[in-house]
Amino acid sequence: MTSSHPSSSKQSTEFDRLAEPVRRWIWQKGWHSLRAIQERAIPALLNDDRDVIIAAATAGGKTEAAFLPLISLVLDHPGSGGFDLVYVSPLRALINDQFERLEDLCERAKLPVYPWHGDISQGVKARARKNPRGVLLVTPESLEALFVLRGLEIPALFMGTRAIVIDELHALLDTERGVHLRSLLTRLEVAVGRRVRRVGLSATLGEMALAREYLRPEMPKAVALLESVSGGQELKVQIRGYLRQRLRSVDGMDGNAAQHGVAGHLFSRLRGSRNLIFAGSRQNVEWYADALREMSVRARLPEEFFPHHASLSREHRIGLEKRLKTHSATTAVCTSTLELGIDIGNITCVAQIGAPFSVASLRQRLGRSGRRAGQAAVLRMYSIENEPSVESHPLDRLHLSLIRSVAMVELLIEGWCEPPDPQALHLSTLTHQILSVIAEHGGTRAAQLYSTLCGKGPFRRVDPSLFVRVLRQLGRSEVALIEQAPDGVLLLGRQGERLVEHYSFFAVFQTPREYRIIAAGKLLGTLPVIMILTPGMTIIFSGRRWRVIAIHDSDRVIEVAVDKVGRPPTFGGDGGIIHDKIVRKMKEVLSEESIPIYLDKNAVRLLEEARSEFRRLEIVRKPICRVGERSCLIATGVGTVRTSTLALALRAMGYTVEVHDGFLDINEESAQPVEMALEKITRSVPASADSLLSGKENFVSEKFHSYLSPDLLLEDAISTKIDLDSLPKLARCLLEQRN
Repeated sequence: MTSSHPSSSKQSTEFDRLAEPVRRWIWQKGWHSLRAIQERAIPALLNDDRDVIIAAATAGGKTEAAFLPLISLVLDHPGSGGFDLVYVSPLRALINDQFERLEDLCERAKLPVYPWHGDISQGVKARARKNPRGVLLVTPESLEALFVLRGLEIPALFMGTRAIVIDELHALLDTERGVHLRSLLTRLEVAVGRRVRRVGLSATLGEMALAREYLRPEMPKAVALLESVSGGQELKVQIRGYLRQRLRSVDGMDGNAAQHGVAGHLFSRLRGSRNLIFAGSRQNVEWYADALREMSVRARLPEEFFPHHASLSREHRIGLEKRLKTHSATTAVCTSTLELGIDIGNITCVAQIGAPFSVASLRQRLGRSGRRAGQAAVLRMYSIENEPSVESHPLDRLHLSLIRSVAMVELLIEGWCEPPDPQALHLSTLTHQILSVIAEHGGTRAAQLYSTLCGKGPFRRVDPSLFVRVLRQLGRSEVALIEQAPDGVLLLGRQGERLVEHYSFFAVFQTPREYRIIAAGKLLGTLPVIMILTPGMTIIFSGRRWRVIAIHDSDRVIEVAVDKVGRPPTFGGDGGIIHDKIVRKMKEVLSEESIPIYLDKNAVRLLEEARSEFRRLEIVRKPICRVGERSCLIATGVGTVRTSTLALALRAMGYTVEVHDGFLDINEESAQPVEMALEKITRSVPASADSLLSGKENFVSEKFHSYLSPDLLLEDAISTKIDLDSLPKLARCLLEQRN
């Protein structure tokens, strides 16, 4: 086969360094040139063995930038056995997608490629273990399972691995799964007795230095950074405002006028094209998917709006992902499940219902739109606010959800996004890894365990004394996760063995008990047990309405049949942490007079109402505002962590406190004026946990927290969710502004 060579001389120089099968694959694809980020990756990955981060927008060619030179390296310099390259992704669907993208290239290069996760057959995995070579595509959880179940095979499986490619690096920074993966990477290097090159694929972040530190903590400055320069893509954005007025029923559907207004606008603007609607919770996803489907039925139009969330069946999710690639008239109503880089084709528009919690998340979602040359990225945001009345609280008139949406769009345009927080202890994940390392080796000594996990691994903030406290807690008779043999070797305890032997152990995140939803023998998906369901109840699931026919507790099965009414079941879900800079930008938005051009007329009216209330409260001049005889509002000017810390301190002093975006709503009933409490806090240097906690707080939020003692839980919370050191300064600042 012949084809034209990539055009420019500079590109040709780098192109010629690729292995011949790789060049032929590129020719076969009909590429006229490589992208700039791909050109830059070739010398970065072929000249030496430095760790590399390749940062570019979604669909920016990051995968090929990594694999074209890495596969060339393997072909030109064959390894000594084991998997040549390892690709790690946090999502099974992304692994399936990358398998399809790499299979043809690897076939031409005569390298096997093995997907490995919970949905892959044991036959495929057995073939990979029998002849480990080529490319392994694996999730962190499946890599964990290899360590626990095949610990003795790890050195042979990875002895010749040239590089580990970590996809969606930005989504892993300082999360439970991210710390888990960092620990697994360290353990793999310990097992093979050498450093293994790491290649991170990431969206462009504001603080890439922290991404370097995540990838190689001991040598962050040695990590090469290849960052794609934006070509100045056009952004089209609109924020629409709605007022929430409760209705009993609209056309047979529960909801409120605002929700139906949002659904109607989405239907009129998105039908006939390919789009993503991020609706927040799974409950909202089901409601909007059902409402849009009903609108299609009434308009006698083909069905093109479908739900997508983690509780739906794998067949449904994969079917929708494939439809997004092949059907021009398809819209997925989703949670964050489609936020990461699964290839779903060219998206016309991204819609966001409600304000997201982070600019990074909004930026990642927007990256799905406008991927074709010359095409604008389109973002439609919908803000639903409570309609204020004479009796309404000032917070209802400040329309904080709309203000947060505006602030995030402004920060998005400025190019800012949240840096990761590197300070967390992650004691729940540490507990998990202690059990995993013991299972891998059949037992280990405390010193070796500390060296692997804390000295070399990601738990470097855990000093030896804290590590010993964790081990002693896990070894307590009533906990029984570990025990110590007479020769000092740490072994799994009776409870530890039970945990490790169950398949749910491999994930560090919570996996709640779920029921399978079955209709006429067909699996629709799974439903976490959060709400009470009884036969005869009606629900909305998989974008349709069902009546519960029977519940089989022993088999965890709920039988349903089609019905004409229903409401979305409660799936649960946590709120997010809002960064200090977002709150500061919200204050700017409220203080300014200019009107962003991307607001519709209702959003403009809501913004003007919010600014009027902001001026009336005189928050800029006095952040402590009286809103009643025994209540006040504090504009903290800081994000979730520090605002929540102040709230904890005030609650411990007898106040009733509610936390909002940079605001505290305080009831002073049976307590002294809040200014006196703030004066007391300013003198607490440094603040102690006892001074702000009532002892009733529940810090069990991660999978293995329930095995830790109250003092360890508190220490873990202080590293992530509580900022004790900031309290005196924050209280002093609020009092000084008041004066």
